[in-house]
Amino acid sequence: MKFGVHLRENVAPEYGPDAYIAYERLDGIIRELSAKVPSCVDLTNRQVSLTMPPPTNAQGVAQDHMAVTDEVFIKTMDEQMAMVEKFTLAQVTALRLKLKAVEHKLQGSSSTAFEQVGAETDVVAEDFLRLEKYVNINFMGFHKILKKHDKHIPANPVKAFYVNRMHGQAWVRGDYSDVVVRLSSIYSTLRNDQAAQEDPDASTSFLRSTTKYWVKTEDVSRVKYAILRHLPVFLQKTSTGESDSQMTNSVYLDNDQLELYHGRLDKSPGAIALRLRWYGAGDPKLVFVERKTHREKWTGEVSVKERFTIDESEVQSVMTNGYSIEDKKNKMIEKGKSQKEADEWETLSREITQVISSKQLVPTMRTQYMRTAFQIPFDATVRVSLDTNLCMISERGYDLQDMKNWHRDPSEVLARNEITRFPHAVLEVKLELKGNNLTPPKWVTDLQNSGMLYEVHKFSKFIHGCAVMLPEDVRSVPYWVDDASIRDSIIASDGQRILVEEKEAAGPGANQIYSHLLPFGNTTEKRKDIAVGRTSVSAAVSAGYIHPEQVGNYGVNFYNEDDIEDAALLRDAVDDDCCGEDTCLGWVFPFCSRSNMFTDSVIAPTSVQKIEPKVFFANERTFLHWLHHGIILSSVATGILAFSDDDDNNWAHWYALSLLTLALAFCVYALHIFLWRAERIKTRIPGRWDDPRGPLVLGGVLAIVLTINFVTKLYQIATFDYESEL
Repeated sequence: MKFGVHLRENVAPEYGPDAYIAYERLDGIIRELSAKVPSCVDLTNRQVSLTMPPPTNAQGVAQDHMAVTDEVFIKTMDEQMAMVEKFTLAQVTALRLKLKAVEHKLQGSSSTAFEQVGAETDVVAEDFLRLEKYVNINFMGFHKILKKHDKHIPANPVKAFYVNRMHGQAWVRGDYSDVVVRLSSIYSTLRNDQAAQEDPDASTSFLRSTTKYWVKTEDVSRVKYAILRHLPVFLQKTSTGESDSQMTNSVYLDNDQLELYHGRLDKSPGAIALRLRWYGAGDPKLVFVERKTHREKWTGEVSVKERFTIDESEVQSVMTNGYSIEDKKNKMIEKGKSQKEADEWETLSREITQVISSKQLVPTMRTQYMRTAFQIPFDATVRVSLDTNLCMISERGYDLQDMKNWHRDPSEVLARNEITRFPHAVLEVKLELKGNNLTPPKWVTDLQNSGMLYEVHKFSKFIHGCAVMLPEDVRSVPYWVDDASIRDSIIASDGQRILVEEKEAAGPGANQIYSHLLPFGNTTEKRKDIAVGRTSVSAAVSAGYIHPEQVGNYGVNFYNEDDIEDAALLRDAVDDDCCGEDTCLGWVFPFCSRSNMFTDSVIAPTSVQKIEPKVFFANERTFLHWLHHGIILSSVATGILAFSDDDDNNWAHWYALSLLTLALAFCVYALHIFLWRAERIKTRIPGRWDDPRGPLVLGGVLAIVLTINFVTKLYQIATFDYESEL
């Protein structure tokens, strides 16, 4: 689709077309300039003459007499950027005034008026999301028109200048997180959130279940809004007031062999990751020493994160195994800590310092991002964090000075192979594992099925950073590096060594078998441009099976346990012109159904479709059982053929041939069902994985054959002439 058409179709009626970039006008100027083919100015000539005629173009026309010049394009660009900036700032001011009015009304409202206040808050939030879409469309429009200008008029490139200029303007650079903070506060009041009772005896170690997703930049605000309607934003104090996000730095430790990296990548039982984390901009003051230990869920154990805090001045002693653990333990007991807490702290700190010393761990890689946290205070039932502006920085290549310098000087300029900027935001949904709280709340499931989240199984910032910035030291890389959406960022950091050729689908390993794990597909697929992810909704919308406005209801109901509703939704979603009515064969055998044209292209989030290893074995056992019964039928049929009289028992021949045909049908059906179900299990396609009709049809045919044989034998007995035989 041409961007001009896309722009016209996405104009907000509330704003009107005049508020958007005049894309067609700018495009017309470019076409006119490129048709005239203006000559390039001689950049090497440093002298002029006041008596010489002005320079001409290729047609011999003086450039200053041309109807349209490059100055016209530049002037129009300046006017359009100023217009968009003025409109955006005016809309933001109006939104803040509306929020102020809602907050004032909320203070004087009773609980009965909360519904009206909530509706007004929803309107303000929708206005803000509409404004962000407006900014994104105009931002893309400027990029498109500047790229077209430099393509058609290469003599006067202007894209680099204007792109840098846009990033410095308020409508692009402005931080409007205060709107998110105020919306969160209003929704929290409407929900009447109550902080849970803090348990002072709770340990700093905790168990958690975490699912990670990628979020496209244009969807960040919508995701924030979807979450803050159910969880308040954890506010952060900054120099300019309260903000919804906080700078987070984590320095990961590893040795020259990248032992910890490969252990975490291979998911070895007991594999650990060690990091030094601090919050806020500037130099660290309070540092968290954290250890993450991997455990396999199928063993009944859960991965655990443990940590303790130290002062920045104590980092060197921890890294060099000179930390005074006994003194710190005594001070903890003097301050009122229990003996059990002190012993646990001592065990953890000794284990970490000993691992650092024995494995010769040094700072290897640092992650830096802005984290927005959503959580009801002291209630860990559902915790959500959203990391934006994510980048990974190499901590190799500078003098550690006996661990005195344990992270890079922020004032130093980084080379391109020392930093990689991740193109997506990273969302983590953390659920507390206790009691019956193993199923996420409905709003979490709705968010998972919204089409805005792209689950990346076991994604790790540490693993990604090491793989991209240390390509010569790693022996293997994570599967997600083959994803088409992050390929450019890896190449920009000189990490192309870990990538396959662009014409190849995927590198050797899991992606050759489980290619559906890549959220945006590989370079040979077409999912990069249309951004079809692993969620069923985004796949259906992009394929045109459902309208984007139906996403809300479709995503919620698609994973219901009611199979009848699932089937109805699929029938309504699939285009009749594409698939039409199902055939009789497709009705009997699901692998022949035309509806697979849609369902087989849908990849369900792994957080919804849980798969255990025993499911694969159950599929194999079912396959063997069907084969077993097919062999029994064929054995019976062979025996009948062997012992029947060739001359006088024609019916036995027909009966045996019927059983042989039926036995063959059993085996073929078993093989097809096994392969069909194995594919669904592997890709976790939502819906029914059983065949409710095939066994009935085969069993019914077998019953009919047996009944016919029984009736035939009864008839033969009834009409048998005993006297003639005697």
